[in-house]
Amino acid sequence: MTFYCEKMKIRLFTIPNMLTLGNLVCGSSAAIALLTNGDFELAFWLVVASAVFDFFDGFAARLLKSTSAIGVQLDSLADMVSFGLVPAVAMFCWYGNAEQAMQLPENIVNAGAYLTLIIVAFSALRLAKFNIDDTQHTEFCGLPTPANGLFCLSLAMLAAAGEFALSKEVILIISILMATLLISPVRMFALKFKGFGWSGNEIRYSFIALCVALIVLFTKFAVPAIILLYIVISVIRWAINLRKE
Repeated sequence: MTFYCEKMKIRLFTIPNMLTLGNLVCGSSAAIALLTNGDFELAFWLVVASAVFDFFDGFAARLLKSTSAIGVQLDSLADMVSFGLVPAVAMFCWYGNAEQAMQLPENIVNAGAYLTLIIVAFSALRLAKFNIDDTQHTEFCGLPTPANGLFCLSLAMLAAAGEFALSKEVILIISILMATLLISPVRMFALKFKGFGWSGNEIRYSFIALCVALIVLFTKFAVPAIILLYIVISVIRWAINLRKE
């Protein structure tokens, strides 16, 4: 079923747009899971679902040749919730549950919790920049918001499950570092293949092979390990390209 906005002739309920709305609903549900029940595991899997919807909405738009201006804007609005708000909420909740490494006044500790929300602010900047930057079709400028979202949610989930523990101070540092990466000038490769041959896709095939190895080696910690690998490879690649220029 397709609905139109009569004056502007905008198709609202297309298949790609419905997939994007699936991303938004999963992200909204993840935020509710965190804020009402502190359920980090459910929130993580809902963000994984959001990432799947985020991948397939663009794929469907290209396959069905139904790309549109409203689809582009809707995608960023959904990403803002799923990969901007939700990771910020996850870090906020994780911070609240963590122990302190240093004895600080209560008002400073409470203020630190709200500093984790730098993630949602910088995610907004990242997405706004992406929408007007024509150089990000084949690679990204700064860490993509889905990668940041999966990293934050996976760490928070593992910590909530008792796999490891970090102090409030470290959680705050991680939040600031990841937020900074979102708006950094580092050019990060995209998993958009140029055909199926090795030539031109060397870094992508190599990255996928390393991801498989990390899944086997680290199992529960595979997601944060993969995101860290992506960041390290991208930074090295960017630095090499800068030196060549």
